[in-house]
Amino acid sequence: MDVSSHNIMGVDYGSKLAGTTAAAMLVQGRLQVWQTQRGEDADAWLLNLAAEMSPKMIFIDAPLSLPSVYTSGTGLADADYFYRECDRTLHAMSPMFLGGLTARAIKLKAQLTSAAISVMETYPSQLARLLFPHLGTYKKGAGPTPDFREALHLCIQTHLERPVENWHQLDAVLAWYSGYRYVNGQAAVYGNTIEGQIII
Repeated sequence: MDVSSHNIMGVDYGSKLAGTTAAAMLVQGRLQVWQTQRGEDADAWLLNLAAEMSPKMIFIDAPLSLPSVYTSGTGLADADYFYRECDRTLHAMSPMFLGGLTARAIKLKAQLTSAAISVMETYPSQLARLLFPHLGTYKKGAGPTPDFREALHLCIQTHLERPVENWHQLDAVLAWYSGYRYVNGQAAVYGNTIEGQIII
């Protein structure tokens, strides 16, 4: 495991008060996972966790930009008002459809960037399709099946502090692994630098 991976945090970003936001990061050689509680402010929680753990990079499962028509100023009638290039390539949800979550994530990126933390966008669902094409159980059922947990463990090749309990925690680990792949030159990058990129 590359030492640079110790400075990476992966985040599965959910509704503000739903208790579905989770984060993962290496702590003393073990991958630790945290999750919000229902009713807890996920954004404040994540800012506090980042301040405590001091990651250099955060890879978050949330749109961090809008389609370029909103920033280019052209307003062309045939422009794409819903999807970025990276969304279309990966068949991801539109940042516009996600609405408030997108706005929160963009604001969160600004706050974390001001604290000298680099924030990048990832997409755990696509990484799961890439890594586990033989498993048809992703996000089916209440939580990860034993075979999915085992496949995850073999893939990331690091010890989890405790087994992931739900899909939010598993996606946080996958977000972290996308960051690990990125710093080690193994990641695929979709989209463009002007409109926004997703790192897998």
